[in-house]
This record gives sequence, C-alpha cells and structure tokens, in this order.
Amino acid sequence: MPEPVPEAKPAGDDAPPANGDSDADGDESGSTELTGLFLEKPPDYVVAVAGSDVTFTARVDSTTLTRKPAMKWLKGKWMDLGSKAGKHFQFKEAYDRNTKIYTYEMKIVKVVVGDAGGYRCEVTAKDKCDSSTFEICVEAAQQEQQADILSAFKRADAGEDEGDLDFSALLKATKKKKKAQEEKPEIDVWELLKSAHPSEYEKIAFEYGITDLRGMLKRLKKMKTVEPKHSEAFLKKLESCYSVEKGKKIVLTCEVVDPNVPVKWLKNGQEIKPSAKYIMEANGNLRTLTINKASLADDAAYECVVGEDKSFTEVFVKEPPVTITKLMDDYHVVVGERVEFEIEVSEEGAHVMWFFEDIELHKDKDSTKYRFKKDGKKHTLIIQEATLDDIGMYHAWTNGGHTKGEVEVEEKELEVLQDIADLTVRATDQAMFKCEVSDDKVTGKWYKDGVEVLPSERIKMTHIGRFHRLLIDNVKPEDAGDYTFVPDGYALSLSAKLNFLEIKIDYVPRQDPPKIHLDTSGNMVSQNTIIVVAGNKLRLDVEISGEPAPTVVWSKGDKPITDTEGRVRVESKKDLSCFVIEGAEREDEGNYTICVTNPAGEDKAVLFVKIVDVPDPPEHVKCTSVGEDCGTIVWEPPKFDGGAPIKGYLMERKKKGSSRWTKLNFDVYESTTYEAKRMIEGVLYEMRVFAVNSIGLSPPSLNSKPFMPIAPTSEPMRLTVHDVTDSTCSLKWLAPERIGAGGLDGYLIEYCKEGDTEWVAANTELCERQGFVVRNLPVGEKINFRVMAVNIAGSSTPAILSQPVTIREIVEHPKIRLPRDLRTKFIRKVGEKVNLTIPFQGKPRPVATWYKDGQPLDPKMVNVRNSNTDSILFIRSAERDHSGKYELVLQIENMEDRASIDIRIIDKPGPPLNVRVTEAWGFNAALEWEPPKDNGNSEITGYTIQKADMKTKEWYTVYEHNRRTHCTASDLIMGNEYMFRIYSENLCGLSDEPKLSKNTVIINKTDLELKPTPFKEKDMACMPKFTQPLVDRSVVAGYSTAISCAVKGFPKPKIVWMKNRMIIAENPKYLMQNNQGVLTLNIRKPSTFDGGKYSCMAVNDLGKDEVECKLDVRVATDPDKK
Repeated sequence: MPEPVPEAKPAGDDAPPANGDSDADGDESGSTELTGLFLEKPPDYVVAVAGSDVTFTARVDSTTLTRKPAMKWLKGKWMDLGSKAGKHFQFKEAYDRNTKIYTYEMKIVKVVVGDAGGYRCEVTAKDKCDSSTFEICVEAAQQEQQADILSAFKRADAGEDEGDLDFSALLKATKKKKKAQEEKPEIDVWELLKSAHPSEYEKIAFEYGITDLRGMLKRLKKMKTVEPKHSEAFLKKLESCYSVEKGKKIVLTCEVVDPNVPVKWLKNGQEIKPSAKYIMEANGNLRTLTINKASLADDAAYECVVGEDKSFTEVFVKEPPVTITKLMDDYHVVVGERVEFEIEVSEEGAHVMWFFEDIELHKDKDSTKYRFKKDGKKHTLIIQEATLDDIGMYHAWTNGGHTKGEVEVEEKELEVLQDIADLTVRATDQAMFKCEVSDDKVTGKWYKDGVEVLPSERIKMTHIGRFHRLLIDNVKPEDAGDYTFVPDGYALSLSAKLNFLEIKIDYVPRQDPPKIHLDTSGNMVSQNTIIVVAGNKLRLDVEISGEPAPTVVWSKGDKPITDTEGRVRVESKKDLSCFVIEGAEREDEGNYTICVTNPAGEDKAVLFVKIVDVPDPPEHVKCTSVGEDCGTIVWEPPKFDGGAPIKGYLMERKKKGSSRWTKLNFDVYESTTYEAKRMIEGVLYEMRVFAVNSIGLSPPSLNSKPFMPIAPTSEPMRLTVHDVTDSTCSLKWLAPERIGAGGLDGYLIEYCKEGDTEWVAANTELCERQGFVVRNLPVGEKINFRVMAVNIAGSSTPAILSQPVTIREIVEHPKIRLPRDLRTKFIRKVGEKVNLTIPFQGKPRPVATWYKDGQPLDPKMVNVRNSNTDSILFIRSAERDHSGKYELVLQIENMEDRASIDIRIIDKPGPPLNVRVTEAWGFNAALEWEPPKDNGNSEITGYTIQKADMKTKEWYTVYEHNRRTHCTASDLIMGNEYMFRIYSENLCGLSDEPKLSKNTVIINKTDLELKPTPFKEKDMACMPKFTQPLVDRSVVAGYSTAISCAVKGFPKPKIVWMKNRMIIAENPKYLMQNNQGVLTLNIRKPSTFDGGKYSCMAVNDLGKDEVECKLDVRVATDPDKK
C-alpha cells in the first residue's frame, strides 16, 4: 500500500510534485528547515489516502545532550498520543551508538477521516526543548487509473480538469533559476492570495507566472483558518477537543446568547442525566458540564444542544504512562535450566505484555512452558525448562515503557580436554591411562573390554580435579585389552588400548596350521561371551598364529564382515585381527564367527556379543490406596531390563499442575510397591518411577493418574438414645470433631444383639442427618448400637453406646405444659387469627381431645392438629361465637391430664343509651346516659362526649375516656343552642356510631344588651415586599448550610428560588421551607460547584419583589499541613 506524502508546495519552493509512491519521510528537499535539536522533522503537510498506512520520522542529535531526550507525539493542542498506542498508533525508537542519533517513528495504521488535523512532535532534554508541527489531510481512496507515461504530468487536486496535462513543475524550476539570478526581494505569493479579493486572483496569477491557479486555490482553502459558522444560539462554542488524565476532573464550557435558555448535554448521542459524576451548571450566559473522576468510559464525543443548534467536542482520557523501573537481564543457560525474566513497573496492577520476538506470549492451560507472576510492582516471565527453540529476544511492553532481554541456550556438553592414549607396556612395568574433562565434579567408571574395572592392590583409580587416572602396576599379559572411561550422566566414552610387549623368537621356520588364541580372562563373563555397554566401544583383538600367515574372515551369522572403515569394522595387523564396534547398539548383539585359514589348515571360533543398556521405564504406575498423608503406589517391572538384572527403583512425585519433581528415595528400592508419606491432605499428586540396573537409570515411567491423600473422619460424638418404643429406637449424635479434606458423605448405623458379634446395617443409604430411628427391633431384647461417619476415604472408627438398650416402651404419665400467657384470659379481636400451640409429654403417644364449654369441638369452626409432642388449636378468622372455655384432655390408657383456656373474642361496643341534657345553668350543661346494650364482649373503658353549635353544626370534643355515665359541659357560649353526642369505648376502640342527645340546650342571654359597632373590613391586600433580605455567606465544602429571608404580602405570594438566575427545581440537594413568611433554603453538603448567586423572588397578583446574595463555598484546609 503506498505511503502518503507531502503535498506540492507553492511556486518558489524546491519541493517536487506530490507522488503517491514516495515515502512520508520525504527526501532532503521535502523536509522542513532544521533548527534546534532536530536533525530531521516530519513534513509540514501530508495528504493521506483513507485506509493506507502513513509513517512520520524525526531524528535528534544527542552529542551535546547529557541525558536521553524524551519524545512526545501530540494531536491538537495537548492530546498525548502515547496513551493511544496500540494497533492504530504505533511508535518506534532506535539509537545509533556510532553517530549518537536517535530516530523516532510514528506510524498510523489504516488512516481514517478522524485522523485529519494538526499534529506536533516535541522533544525535551533537561533544559532544552524543540518542537515541530505538521498537518494531515485525509482523502477518500480513488480507483486505480491506467498507468501511462502521461500520468506523471497530470495535475494534482485539479478537480474537473484533472485530465489536462500539467507541466507546472518544469515551469516552476525555470522560474526559480531566473529569480535566483536577480537580486529583487522575494514576495510570498501565498500571503498575497490570502489577503487578496477573489476578483484579483487571475491578475496575481498572470503577474507571478502561476499556471496551476485552480490547484493553488484549493490548497489555499485548506491552509486558511476555517472561520466558525455564526450560530444564533451560541456566543462561544465548545473547544474542538479536550484532554484529561484518568481519575482527574474536566470542565466543558460554552457561552449561549440567551441566559435563560435551557440546554441539553449529550454523550455519544445519548442525553446525560445530572449525577455526582456529571454536574451541569448555568451561570448567566455560561453553561458548564463538569465530569468528575474521568475514566476510559468517558472517552467519547459530547454535544451541547440549544434548540436546533449544537456544539460538538471530543474528550480524550489518557491513562498515566506506566514506566519500567527495573529492566530485563540477558540469560546464558544450558538446556533444561530455568529462566526468570523479572521487571518492576511504576504502578501496581499495571498491564504488561510479554513477547518472544514478534509473538505475544499468553498463559496456556494446556502448556506449562511459560508462567507469568505478578507481585505488586514486580512482573515475572518464567521459562520452566529452556530448549534450543527458546533462543532469541524477549520483550516486555507497557503503555509507557519497553525493555528486552536475550536468551542464549547451549546444549549440556562435556568437553574432553585430554583423551586417553594407547599404551604398549612390557612385563612388570607400570601402565597409566590419563584423561582430562572440563567439569571437575564429574565422576566416571573404567571398563576393560566392556567389563567394569575394580580397584585392587595392582590396579588403582584416582580422581583429582578434572583429571581421571587408571594405574596398573606390574603389568601382565592378561592386562592387555581395550580400556574405556565412561563419565557418569553423559553419552560419552574415551577408549584406548593396552598392548603387552612380548618378544618371540622362532628359530626354525616351519609350516604351522592356523590357530586362534582367544583371551578368555577379563573381557568375557563366560566362555566366548563378551558384554558391551550400549553406546560404548568394543575392540576385540584376537591373536592368530600360523605359517604362512593365515587369512582371517569375520562374520555375523551367515553374513561376512568385510568393512575396514565405519562403525562396525575389521582391522588387520601382523599376528593380530581386531574387531571394532563403535557406539554399540542393541542390534549389534549376536553370534560372531572368526575363521582363519592357510594351506596348513583352518581354525574357527564363535563369540557371543551381548549388549547391555539401561532398562525400559516401569509400566502401569498407579495408586491403590490413600491415607491422611500417604498413598500406596504399585507398578510393573519394565518389559526389557537392558540385559542386566534390575537392581531396584527410584520414585518421584509432584503436585498436579506443577513441574517440580521431588525425589522420594535416594537408595535403590527393590519392591514394586511403595508407600509415599509426608503428603498434604486434599492435594492432587502424580507419581513416576525409574528402573535401575548396573548400567544406569531408565527413562521415567508415564505419570500415574492424579490421586489425593485423604483420611476418614474421626468418630461421631455424643451418641445418645433419644427415644425407645416396643419396636424402634431413636438415636442422636453430633458431627465428628475432625472431618478433613475428604468431607462427610453421611452416617452408617449398625446394631447387634447383646452377646453377638455380627453387626447388622440399619440403613441401606447413608443418613445425612445427625439422628436416625432404627425400626423393626425385637421387643424385650437388649441391643447394642454404633454409628460410623463415611466419606470418600471410607468409614471412621465407630461411636458405640456404653451399654445395651432394652427395646421396650417406657410408660410416662401424660402432662400438659400450658404456656404462662394462656393461664389467664386469652383475648383477640374479631377477624384476627388464633393459633395456640400446647406442648405436652407422655408415653406411649397420648390421645389429645379438645372440648368447648363441655362439648366436643365442631371441626367446621375450629381446626386442631395433634403430634407426638404438642397440640395446635387454629382459628383462621375469629368471631364472637368462638368465645368460651376450651379444655384439652390428654389420655394414656386409664391416665389423663386436663388444661383449660378461656378465649374471649371482643368487638367494638354499641352506642350508649338514653343520652339527655338534664340541667343547664350559666355557661354549663349537665348530661346523663346509660351504658350500651352491647359492650362488644369486653368491659366499657370510657366515653367520648362531643358538642356542636346548632348554627355551624361542627363537632368539638368535650371529654375523652370519661368513665362515668354523666358529665358537665362547660364554657358554652351565651345565646347559642347546643346538641351533644356520645361514643362508648372498650379495648377495641370507639363504637362505630354515636348516640345523639334527645334534647338540646340553649344558653340564655342576661339582661345586658350588646350593641355592636358596625364592622368595616380592612383591605389587607399588598404587593410582596421582603422585610429581611438575603445575606452573603461563605461556607466550608461538605458542611450543610442554609440562607434565609422574610417576606410579606397578600394574597399569599408564590416563592421562587434561583441559582445563577436558573430556577432550582425539585433537587434533593435543596430543601425550601416557608414558615409564616420566613423563607429558608437548606443546601445539603455543598461543594465548590454550589457557589454562586442565589436569589429569591416573591410574586402575587399585585406585583413581585426579589432579593439576592452571594454564596462562597471554600475547601477545608488541614492546619497541621500548614
């Protein structure tokens, strides 16, 4: 995809024509003037095609700088693009140690229309700073046109004339050369075009030789400052974009024309509701939206809507960059070692991405190769066992930092510094084999013709540092042979031959038949059998005699061996034939035949070569049983023992999911059953087994299936007998004291007759409750009981009763335990429910019978439920008829017990009877009446007496809770006629209807005659006027406050509270009160945003009045910090 490039510059510049195939970096002629710290800056103006990638490069010389410069890429005024790093914005940094030049790159992947705008790159280094601005224009992608030679001369941005040829680039160059020769001052054509009237454009183009006027005018339109469209609703619109750090506060402000117009705030097209996070304020013409504690969810587009007009802006929330305070180290390890990359970041809980080369590393459940750890600010990448595939560069990225470390992995090799050499020794001399290896801790064994050499008086082996020696004193002919040193733990062997020098003198040459002289001492375990360790070298020297020299043929089976080079070969020397196998393998095992012939005869010998190796791994490793902290493991011996008897086994275990194996034994264990101990209960473990023979250690077996050490619970506690009948026994107990990781599945109950040893299970399924009734027991027998807790590990030790239980029901006298509150009258109101629970005891189960007033209960009116231990009397909705004396009779055979309950259902009483006024004097009247006919089944507790003037007929209470049937009404008004009514009262309340007095009473006037003056009603109407104004206040944020004023006016004025000329609606933050003209506005826990001008307006039909004050809310300061 082509990179976007700088657009063609105006005539007079040296910029070449725009070309879609050139890089955004541009060449030297396309870059801006170099000033300050920059060696190279991004181009001033770049046209990018939508969907393409664009790259900007800046270079900084650090030769004069004392520390590494810091680069920032910004969009607009202050939006840091570092917080947007990801798939769309990518940043790179490189440093050349030779030239000490830093190269910074910003790449925008798949440019979109929203990426258009002004950008700035800013570099700082201690007290030095430099910046460069550039602009990006994004155009829609166009279809590819047919490529031809003329396309190079087509006009750029020519609109409808794009098909015409454009040789303006050539003309520009010619013009410039002519101007360079003249000493006239340069005129900036762009400034002329900006300030000129459109009617003068053609004149300027003709005067200064501009041929591509249409393209220049289009470019000029983009360069001009776009004047904002005039808005009828907004005096000042929102800024184009805002930037805020995560967790901080941001305020969006605009100015409207009408100070009283309401506005709406939208976020991504959705209206924002006022809350603690979003605070909207109106102060005169200013409208503000405050966003508290900005989060990534607040990174969105916002609008302020006034009617049909809108003002747009965009808020960018940037996370604080997380820097890396501790960098990664390089590692040089061998295969199988553990690698831990550890870094420290500046913030806890930061997100760190790990990469191997260009591949991001993730936690994989199926693989344990990589592990990731977080501990506060520490982040660790762990490679469990390094392999050759892990060689490379590892990276750690945060949104504000990057570090890398290299891993080098080498194979685990042992270097041979000095090999052992062949020796030729005469009789009685000393032979010394000597070798040197790179590791002084490596041990090894010496072999002669495949058989291990053991120390003796003549043979001594030493290991000093890196040197291994084999000393043979008083060499004998049988010491001759092939000697091999094998280091422990390495697939390596060092071999050399010891030749015994013997002088033979044949005095009389003669013709002898061939003869094979086999040395059967030392190198053979039995007649003609040779044992070789797999991987070692076999060198078999066979002495041959005969005159003339015989012909030697080696063969394996029927196939002759003729190779003189290779892994299996035959070497011939005088009187000696050597058979060599390099790195013996199992396939080399078999019978080998040596045949020697000469004219005098023939001789044959058969040798059996046996290859011994480490055994195969053991098979079928499994766990057969577990305990609280142990488990029993069994396995089968390996199919192939390596040709040597199995000496024993080594075991290892690990926790499931872990990669760390723990050895269980260091000495060889001979059996195929092993009890692993000291494990943690409830944790899954896996086991593996190694087989050991005289050659070495087998590969590990397959891991056993995971198993968990668990143990049965302890015995149940406090087993007791709860109840006994003629055929059942009820048992109860408590849970075991210790349950363990295996949990508790249930309980098993068993019983047996006294004297028997056979226990019978009482339940077929486990009992989950801590109680059980054993049924179908023989009457009169003595039975022992026991209870065991069961879990996945098995049954616990049983809890046994201390003595046997006789199965016979115990007769217990019936006894009713009447609750204390039922021993007196039980009173309920009509319509309420009655629910009485009467506990009792007795054995066998008693028969409970209820009576009412001596008669059996009617089941249609009252519900009764009886159980083994109680009886319940239930009435869903009580009626007056339910009142009476209830009796419970409890019977067991000829024994019984009784209990009585007096239930009274009460209702409201009827009205009193015969209410009358008996006497009147002065301002008083005497009343008398009779009690009501229906008292509601409850005692009358009092009467309520009320009076009413016959004119108004409004009732007023004279007395309440009057207990007598007479009273005196006082303070009556002279000249008025009164009537009276009386309510009766009991525990349910007042009667539903009162009783009116049969007669009325008139309070007669005295002889004095009142001559009232004519009343002239005064006009009280007046317009609202504040008698007490609002007072300016200064309060501390977070502490509730109130402002008050006083107003008068008639009719009662309507009160309106306003803040900054905006009416305060029903906001729970404000509480408005009006008490007899005293107006109070309570503000609950004000913040700094609640400060401003508050006003109170009173309005009625005659006019209005208004007062205002200023409220200043200040933040509380800690005096200790001062």
